[in-house]
Amino acid sequence: MSSSYRIPFNKPGLAGKEWLYVNQAIADGHSSGDGAFTRKCHAFLEQLLGSPKALLTTSCTHALEMAALLLDIHPGDEVIVPSFTFVSTVNAFVLRGALPVFVDIRPDTLNVNEELIESAITPRTKAIVPVHYAGVGCAMDRICQIAAASGITVVEDNAHGLFAKYKGRKLGTFGDLASQSFHETKNVICGEGGALIINNQRYVERAEVIREKGTNRGRFFRGEVDKYTWTDIGSSYLPSDLLAAFLFAQLEAHREIQAKRKRVWEFYWEALQPWARKFGVGLPQIPEGCEQPYHMFYILLPSLGERTALINHLKSEGILSVFHYLPLHLSDMGRKFGGRDGDCPVCENVSDRLLRLPFYNDLSPDEQASVVGAIESFGWPRRVAT
Repeated sequence: MSSSYRIPFNKPGLAGKEWLYVNQAIADGHSSGDGAFTRKCHAFLEQLLGSPKALLTTSCTHALEMAALLLDIHPGDEVIVPSFTFVSTVNAFVLRGALPVFVDIRPDTLNVNEELIESAITPRTKAIVPVHYAGVGCAMDRICQIAAASGITVVEDNAHGLFAKYKGRKLGTFGDLASQSFHETKNVICGEGGALIINNQRYVERAEVIREKGTNRGRFFRGEVDKYTWTDIGSSYLPSDLLAAFLFAQLEAHREIQAKRKRVWEFYWEALQPWARKFGVGLPQIPEGCEQPYHMFYILLPSLGERTALINHLKSEGILSVFHYLPLHLSDMGRKFGGRDGDCPVCENVSDRLLRLPFYNDLSPDEQASVVGAIESFGWPRRVAT
């Protein structure tokens, strides 16, 4: 989609050793799941996060589906989710028969509004799924407090937030379970991929079974049983070791990758301040206590009409910018679960106005200067009809 643009929205980047490691995995004769590079990735994530267990999956979506299986979600259970998120956050639980309970977001971080969660809890609530939008941490102290008081499990959707912190603690370590994404638009990538982070030891053994098609194959390879068999429900959530080899090269180079992304984010932040103040455009807000991972940069235009006009203006300059999530409660499926206009007013408002700017590891200062220049040439204070 982006190949015809002078400056695409995203461009997957190499860290240096990807092909070396992929070739090594092939030469070692183990390209299927749970090979040597998969184990290296597991160890890296476990050490980084201080979590008992990390398991690579074929996507963040599959990590969330595993979480739903581990929590024994059944028809009629309720799961509290923000309306402003990707559909996978909800689908993973709906697939098990759960009813999504959509909660509005905060106007500053665009994360779930923690003060609205308590009133959404019912006797059927099984889980709260906070999403760390743009890698900026949700108010996890308050969310975990609410969950603990009601005996509800927290599952973090940390697709955006690897390497980020909330009040000094790494995102992905607050909930009993957390999901990570290594999709090509994320900070570290393997094309498509994810991980389930398990912070509660009680889920570790069963997670291994679910991930291995419902068998105790992992115990067999560790010599704990003399044969393996079908013991539980499950599916095939293992990524190829070729993908793990690619991912491990990226994880090894995460400091260099993060430094590049920090430079990109700070360039936009500094360059767009005067323009944003002049025309009433919102920029990302990073509250005190949040350490972001520099995952994306977005702006909040005054209206839908102005956003649409700016997207078209940037396209005319060969630059691809994109909007983001549509309110899930107003989608066709969301309305089937009772979603109505006005249920989540902040989400509905923000979704119409948010615009993501090109953001990738190798985006050069000259290219960013072109993006900023194109934005500044938009032609305001001409107003655009909404």
